[in-house]
Amino acid sequence: MTVLYTARGKFDKFSDSDTMAWEKYVEWSRLSQLSELISLDGMLNERLIEPDRNDEKEWDYIVIDNMYETGFFTTLDYVLRKMMGKEEYNLLAVIKEPVTECKFIELENFEFIGYDLLDKYYDISALSNCGGFDETFRPEELNQFGLIEAFDRAMEIKENLFSNNPEEVHADTNAIAIWRHKYLGR
Repeated sequence: MTVLYTARGKFDKFSDSDTMAWEKYVEWSRLSQLSELISLDGMLNERLIEPDRNDEKEWDYIVIDNMYETGFFTTLDYVLRKMMGKEEYNLLAVIKEPVTECKFIELENFEFIGYDLLDKYYDISALSNCGGFDETFRPEELNQFGLIEAFDRAMEIKENLFSNNPEEVHADTNAIAIWRHKYLGR
């Protein structure tokens, strides 16, 4: 399993002084347990790395999957060099499509926070930005960051999402294990 990196904007009741947006999101999503949403969803947690796609050397760092840019990068150094100027952010380490429980994998200066399920385009989280899939999982199953904590349950939701919703484009997902940096961006 390969560790990749990204940086995402924060989304909580203190982000960008927009408490009302947070309150509306929590009400709409039915995720009252959230302390902060830490998702790979590009609408809710903006991508903070913008590669120079005209520079051939940059493509050594950009991770592509089935012709889609994932928003993940091959090195932590690259992410830190390309960070857009934000004081507070989430510096994340990720593993795409893990094959085993990841909460026991220790990454220096990172802490495991859970699993996200991103659509096949790597844009939208089926867990936190689709209004819920109650036939597959309940909102209260997500942790305080809007993620699934257990590998087996994340894989079960991934499988059932698509079988229960074959016509829903956001139900065809990529499972992503996520660690957040303990110090940088906090």
